[in-house]
Amino acid sequence: MRVAVTGIGLVTPIGAGTREVWSGLLAGRNGIRPVESFDTEALSVHNGGEVRGFEPTAAVAKMPGRIGRSSQLAIHCAEQALEDAGLDLSTFEPGRLSVAMGTTTGEPLEIERFDDLHVEGHENTVGPEFMGLYPSHAISRHVAQAVGAAGPNVTLPTACAAGNYALAFGLDALRHERADLVLAGGADSFTRIVYTGFARLGAISPDRCSPFDLHRQGMIPGEGAAVLALEPLAAARRRGARIYAEVLAYGLTCDAFHMTGSQPDGGGAVRAMRQALDTGGVDPAAVSYISAHGTGTPTNDRMETLAAREVLGSAADSVPMSSIKSMIGHTMGAASAIEAATCALAISEGRIPPTMHLETPDPECDLDYVAGEARDCDVRIAMNNAYAFGGHNSSVLFGHPDAS
Repeated sequence: MRVAVTGIGLVTPIGAGTREVWSGLLAGRNGIRPVESFDTEALSVHNGGEVRGFEPTAAVAKMPGRIGRSSQLAIHCAEQALEDAGLDLSTFEPGRLSVAMGTTTGEPLEIERFDDLHVEGHENTVGPEFMGLYPSHAISRHVAQAVGAAGPNVTLPTACAAGNYALAFGLDALRHERADLVLAGGADSFTRIVYTGFARLGAISPDRCSPFDLHRQGMIPGEGAAVLALEPLAAARRRGARIYAEVLAYGLTCDAFHMTGSQPDGGGAVRAMRQALDTGGVDPAAVSYISAHGTGTPTNDRMETLAAREVLGSAADSVPMSSIKSMIGHTMGAASAIEAATCALAISEGRIPPTMHLETPDPECDLDYVAGEARDCDVRIAMNNAYAFGGHNSSVLFGHPDAS
């Protein structure tokens, strides 16, 4: 079965809504600003990718009880994706509607709230609702509640690769006819737990994220969400839907090497890329765009360059690869979902967003990173790469829907 992307919902530090985010990415808009949601005075870094001015949707207000920020972001994107796809859910059997969401931290703000109350000696004010708010699986459950999806429901907490894992789940659910529609994506909210952790690791850049630049100083944490509506290509065509792209295949591997460090030779990333290409029956030379994990850390950028060269061979020099984290920061479990949406839009619109702040090329990072300015390109095959703590590697392939 061929599977289409027919709807996209996005919330990022540069805007809410697919068109606003896409135009911002193409313009190279910077969503990295001084952190406002908590005090960073005790830290040596102070910038982050926060979503400013976000307001929960009406669906959130109608749901019983309080809902965490990550779930709010996810619901917002799910509703966007459904509206964008022009889908009437009343025509679907609820048990055939599936939700798959990726995340790194679930609802960390709920943990922070509990910790603050504990430090103040008021933990006895925390009620039983806490147990239903913070677990990672609350995100996909809340999305399902909001839209009435009673089919397969899963949250995949595979950190920064989680959005790709959710898309892989969605592709399988449709191909094995376990669902007729899948809302797949990722969500994470900005949190001092993550920010402080990366700051203590010395992994946060003090000013900006500069993937593949010789003077890059690290990543910058962010927040956001993305949801893609996936449905059988034949069904989408029958109803005359706009089709952004086709989901072709995926590759998932583990380095089994180190908790936080990637395999130095990029072996796990290479296996994931090759698995996706082999499963999809795609010649490496046919890849026309790579959405890079591109965190701006020395280890990741070198490893990702090595892996691309190993897999694509001589074609690597002519394949554009860019990192949108240079504009929105690292949105954790939402990152690869947002980047998957970028791949689908690049195929549909024929444009590639740039890697910003790449001013002094690193001799060890010697590919075409679309530095500084968006580029017109007939993208027929796009590869979305994402790597995560724990050694999780993921590659998802998207194709032009008109391809045979």
